[in-house]
Amino acid sequence: MFSIPEKRELDCIPVGRLAIDINPLVMPQTFAECNAFGKYVGGSPANTAVGLARLGARTGFIGKITDDSLGDFCYDYFKKDGIDLRGIVRSEENIPLGVTFTEVIDGRTNLMLYRDRITADMLLKPEEIDEEYIASSRSVIVSGTALAASPSRDACFKILELARKHGLLIIFDIDYRAPIWQSMEEVSIYYTMAARYAHIIIGSREEFDLMDSIFHKDSSDEETAKRWFAEAAELIIIKHGKDGSMAYEKDGKRYQIDIAPVNAVKSTGGGDAYSSAFVYGVLSGRPIKNCLEMATVHASLAVACNSCSDAMVDLKTLEEAIVRAKNEHGELVKEY
Repeated sequence: MFSIPEKRELDCIPVGRLAIDINPLVMPQTFAECNAFGKYVGGSPANTAVGLARLGARTGFIGKITDDSLGDFCYDYFKKDGIDLRGIVRSEENIPLGVTFTEVIDGRTNLMLYRDRITADMLLKPEEIDEEYIASSRSVIVSGTALAASPSRDACFKILELARKHGLLIIFDIDYRAPIWQSMEEVSIYYTMAARYAHIIIGSREEFDLMDSIFHKDSSDEETAKRWFAEAAELIIIKHGKDGSMAYEKDGKRYQIDIAPVNAVKSTGGGDAYSSAFVYGVLSGRPIKNCLEMATVHASLAVACNSCSDAMVDLKTLEEAIVRAKNEHGELVKEY
């Protein structure tokens, strides 16, 4: 289905924020109730990179971190998982790394983002992007949060242009985080510009609606997919929370993906696990239905854990979990 280059050094390079999550060791608890926390590598593209690496993909990363102990923690965590570190830049400015605190109250996950438009990840510059590094990969995943401000925004569009030049499979993960954007107009404009490069677009129904908020309102899933198929997109995945997700291929095939039932302790991390498993499946040449099975089961494993990056599993564990889920609950993906 996809035209993906072979015989390159890396399989995938996620792009965007590499930060830290501070989560309660026991959930559910409010922040006020909790006295014991764990620190984890965080940020959607960082979690996705960890997921890809643990599944067996040769994974790189492009992002900026602080030149301090917090940056060291992120760098060493990636190194331990075998992630290629050449695309990670250390910030020379005296600025913070993004930090997110998590709490779960009455089944609802609250994220408290201690970041603004001058955290390290938003200061990635176009001149810090190496064309040879992009050309060494088969695919790239651009996270929508990296588009919220320049110079990170400019760096992303340079990456997208270079990825198109060198024939990479381009994935756009919409990944909306409200606190870092100035206006809904900005969200719609820059998401739309980035999505026009993408062969695969992944997001929730709400995120697609935000992307369409200026130009197209009240679209159905089918209308959204058709519109993006008129651009570069070949596959669209639209998530509907507890109701699962839908996937649309340009050739007309549709897939309804159910959630693999699990005792969830939080709602975060599932999307990152979903993306990493799906992209891994595509890059390894698996049928789309199997890629979607991998995605939904990997997501269920992530939300059942009180961390995000630490929740990512290896391929053997994921395949065993898929077998269990299908034995207990039947087919998870229906093709039309």
